[in-house]
Amino acid sequence: MQISDFSLYLITDRHRTGGRQLTEVVRRSLEGGVRAVQLREKDLSSDELYRLALEMRRLTSDFNAPLIINDRLDIALAIEADGVHIGVNSLPVAVVRRVLGQGKVIGYSAHAIDEALRAQADGADFVTFGPLYPTPSKAAYGEPCGVSKLAAAASALEIPVIALGGISLANITEALSASIQGVAVISAILAAADPRVAAASMLKKIEEYAQRA
Repeated sequence: MQISDFSLYLITDRHRTGGRQLTEVVRRSLEGGVRAVQLREKDLSSDELYRLALEMRRLTSDFNAPLIINDRLDIALAIEADGVHIGVNSLPVAVVRRVLGQGKVIGYSAHAIDEALRAQADGADFVTFGPLYPTPSKAAYGEPCGVSKLAAAASALEIPVIALGGISLANITEALSASIQGVAVISAILAAADPRVAAASMLKKIEEYAQRA
């Protein structure tokens, strides 16, 4: 699978939707132009996650959008997801590739350039790199890396780099200036009053920047 359409990559967190049903918020996001979805609901039981993943698989298929499952290789295989997103505490990239096969995508959460380079060498298809800006979801990973470090990572890697962490409509253009291939967002879309409008506005910024670049 090609990952050229990961320019606007939505990562789920049902606790950020303001009480709205996650699937409905994601549907609105896809209507607004979200290109790919990562299902990341770490506090669900296996059965609950499986059932939610099935719903997301049907939903993303309606929009021809890739569905990536965070960390849970078993769930990804069970619902025939398009790939898995892993990190330093997950199974090794090479093991995931052996189980997942060559036709699926492996994303890797990197917080340093050397870590991203290792993931690339091990066979990851893309990395999310951050946190770029301060954000509660990535507070445990230290200080924000900033645009200059993000740009250095994008320059050092041959695989696509997707910026992650605190990205909003107000700073998305600055993030894109690092020559990355996309942005990953959570609250900027999930917590928005209208996720469709929020996604469409971010996608418009991405497209406008691409035209100027």
